[in-house]
Parts: sequence; C-alpha cells; structure tokens
Amino acid sequence: MTKIKHVIGISGGKDSAALAIYLNKKYPKLDVTYYFCDTGKELDETYQLIKNLEIYLGKKVAHLTAKEPEQAGANPFDFYYKAFRGYLPSSQARWCTKKMKLEPFEEFVGDSPVVSYVGIRGDEDREGYISKKPNIQSIFPFRRNIWSEDVINRVLDNNNISTIAELYSKQLKGTALKRALDSVQKPFAEDKHYKEVTSRNRKEKLNSLLDAGVIPFNQVVFGFLKSTDYPLALTEDYPLLNNEDVLVREDIFKILEESGVGIPGYYHKKEYEVDGKKGEYARSRSGCYFCFFQQKIEWIWLYEQHPDLFEKAMKYENEKEGFTWNQNESLKDIIQPRRMEHIKKEHLRRDGKEKSAKSKFLIDILDNTEDTGCTACFI
Repeated sequence: MTKIKHVIGISGGKDSAALAIYLNKKYPKLDVTYYFCDTGKELDETYQLIKNLEIYLGKKVAHLTAKEPEQAGANPFDFYYKAFRGYLPSSQARWCTKKMKLEPFEEFVGDSPVVSYVGIRGDEDREGYISKKPNIQSIFPFRRNIWSEDVINRVLDNNNISTIAELYSKQLKGTALKRALDSVQKPFAEDKHYKEVTSRNRKEKLNSLLDAGVIPFNQVVFGFLKSTDYPLALTEDYPLLNNEDVLVREDIFKILEESGVGIPGYYHKKEYEVDGKKGEYARSRSGCYFCFFQQKIEWIWLYEQHPDLFEKAMKYENEKEGFTWNQNESLKDIIQPRRMEHIKKEHLRRDGKEKSAKSKFLIDILDNTEDTGCTACFI
C-alpha cells in the first residue's frame, strides 16, 4: 500500500494552529508534517506562534520559501515585486499567493499522494484552497462535512445515484436506510437555471444525508473514493471517518489557550481614544503585515502599534505612482488626522453594535471580514 503524506499548513493564524493541536491530541498516530510558507514579510507574532507550536508538538515546522528567491538569496516578496515590475499584489492580481504560498507548497509535497488538512471551522460557509494537482486531497476536520467540494460534487452527481445507494445499503438498515435512500435517489433538477438549482439542491441533499448520519455518510464517501484516483483511495482505513466533531470560533480560542500555545499576539486588542470615547482595535488575520485584505482600522492599528512596518508598507506605494495597497486610498491618505478620526469613529460605531459577541478578540466583531480574502493565507 502506497504511503500517504499528511500535512498541515501553519499560516500564523488561529485556525491552522488550533487544527495542528487538535489533530495531534485526538489522532496522535496520524503522522503529520507541518509547514509554513514564509513570505519574508510576516509579523513577529507569527514567528512566535510557530515557535510555541513547535514546543507543544515536539516537532519542527518546515519553513518553505519560493525556489527562485531562495536560489538568489533574496527576500521572497521583494524578489517577485521586482519581477512583476513594481506591481503590488491585489485582490484582482494575487501573485503573492500563487508565488509565495501555493507554488512552494506544491513543490514541497511533490507528486506523492498527500492529504492536506484545512482549518475552516464549522461556523463558516466557505471552501478552502483545493489544489488542482490530483495527488493532493483536502480534508476539513472542524466541519460536519469533512470532504472538499470537488469530492462532494462527484459523490452527489446524478450519474452516481445507484453507486451511492448501494454503498448506503452496506452501512444502514431499516428506517435509517430508507431515510438516506430517499435523499440519495432524488436527482437534481435541470432547467434554464440549472447551475443555480443544482448548487442549491446539492447543498440541501448533502445536509439531508449528513442529518441521516455523519459517520455512515463518511463511510459511503470513503467507499466511493476507492473507485477514484484521490489519495485516500490508497488506504484501507481512515480515522477521521468516525469524527463527528464540529468546532466553531469559541472552540478554537479554547484549544489555543488550554494547550499553552496561546492566542497569536496580534489578536489581542489595544485601546484607542477618539472624541473622548475609548475603543479597541487589533489585527483580525494572519499574513503579511501589508496584506491588502486588511480593513482601514487595521491599517491604523499597524500605523500606531508598528510604525516601522507601516512606514515600510507606505514605501512600496511611493515607489510607483498610482499603486496602493487599498484600491481606492493610499496609506498616506489613511493616516491624515481627520481621516484617522473618521475611521476610528466608524469602527467605534460598529464595535458598539457588535458588543453582543462578548469576546475580547477583535476578530469576533469585524463584520465577518475574516471570511473574505485568501484562504491559502488566512486559515
């Protein structure tokens, strides 16, 4: 039997760190390799989190850098920034993700069969990065549905109804089997709005099958994978098939605190004052200190808490006219006194509306902005 490599990418954020701790504790026999794609532009708190994780896990986290800058002895981001002729990365042109995250990862794992664990939580409605390489399969242990979207699409395809029904007949009996088959044997509707209808029906069908039993569903999917070229087709058993845990944001913070690894330092809120009123801010995500997915208030946080890094971020903008980290506002404009005051007031207003979250972490009151951006960087 071909050996499968199990990997977790440590982004420096809370979810990937908690995932490493969770799997290590619950599935200690799972031989996991940990890696971190280093852009050379991370916050010090990110490196500290990785050190804390290494102590807890008793295992090193492999630091990956892009091949070209490594051979040139250059800082990864600056190397590609120059190669792209001074074009800053943006949400429309994410060369930073491709060059410094995805390519080093795929180079690292090579062509051997790999299961990549992704820390998207049970209270998030989004998909993680799914590699286009056929030897890499993504698994989501924090969700009720641990399988990636590409796997689910194949399992629930109308053409596979009879195959899935047969697999269910080996897992369930009686009323439980009838309930599952009622969902399995219901084909997706096809009309002029086919794609939209299929997407909605697929989600409903998936939830119905999960309601009929998470473990039987996992066993059925695992049985189906045997007829595919996915990495898990190569193993006789898989411990996560019996996993019914669903972990949400609160669970993640609890795992980090109880393990002693701790919450990444940039999540801890700092106090600011505007118009005699006090508010609190912090950073809501991991990634480069100049990440273009940051909110305005996070740029203010960087300016006031890490002025040296803000100055470096602003220097990139000044090198080429018309290029800004924010698509509609330069960093120079953001830190003008009246603009800063407006941004803080707006944040204070939103903060007040969201206080019902009762969390000491900014990430719980940022209008779900952590759910946007680049999954490869922020999990």
